[in-house]
Amino acid sequence: MPRTLLPGQRAELYVVDVTTGEHRLVFSSSSLLFEAPNWSSDGDWLVVNGDGQLFRIPVGGDDELEQLDLGGVPPINNDHVLSPDGTTVYVSADDGHLYAVPIPGGSSSRVTNDRGAGFHHYLHGISPDGSTLAYIGLENLADGRRITNVYTIPSAGGEDVQITNDEYADDGSEYSPDGKWIYFNSERASTAPGHAQLFRIAGRTIEQLTDDERVNWFPHPAPDGSTVAYVSFPPGTLGHPADIDDVRLRLLDADGKIRELATLFGGQGTMNVPSWSPDSTHLAYVAYPIAGQ
Repeated sequence: MPRTLLPGQRAELYVVDVTTGEHRLVFSSSSLLFEAPNWSSDGDWLVVNGDGQLFRIPVGGDDELEQLDLGGVPPINNDHVLSPDGTTVYVSADDGHLYAVPIPGGSSSRVTNDRGAGFHHYLHGISPDGSTLAYIGLENLADGRRITNVYTIPSAGGEDVQITNDEYADDGSEYSPDGKWIYFNSERASTAPGHAQLFRIAGRTIEQLTDDERVNWFPHPAPDGSTVAYVSFPPGTLGHPADIDDVRLRLLDADGKIRELATLFGGQGTMNVPSWSPDSTHLAYVAYPIAGQ
């Protein structure tokens, strides 16, 4: 079921200038819980999901969201990416599959293969040339275990390639701007359940990017390769829950320096997918404040 707002809660879509730290409110709603902003390749639109549907809004803001036609796709979750040429949006549906949908709408096509009822695809990244999708494959095993690994698949459909093959909890797989690395968050370096950190992988080489007391999720490399944006949860957080206080948006620069962009009430839905402006100067995110808190 799609998430809904709590009593007194709002969904607020912001863009932040990563140089000046200036935050600008683009859109706010007390009726629709929307999530996970993408930025269009022409820099003009932000795309969000809500209530199982997809919407867009001009970056400059508007009084309402414009719903996009998903062409018969089942209700979607908050994992979606836009093609580099701006013609297609790829979405993760609640039936466990990935679909390609023309923008601004039209006939959709399923991208993923049938890997059994216990396998679900969660989309997070697309290669710079638009040819390949990076997703997290979730396997629900008969013994009750839930296994997540990083996979890729051609965006036009084809054979899956498994990138990681272990039982560490992985999520948020996204390509580097040069296409050489896949960034992701994982618990593979942790001795405590839920303590995810940021990594990247190329072939058999895995590099750890963060190592601190906070729980770090969803690495988003800037298009110019200068920095990586991510969502940081308080110590001890399990997974990437919604409605958490002290959620921080951070930048990890090439020299390893960490910069704070925002502290907010949110988490799930705040910045799950690629949300950089094409010129790497701004990020889009969603906060979920509750009146009186």
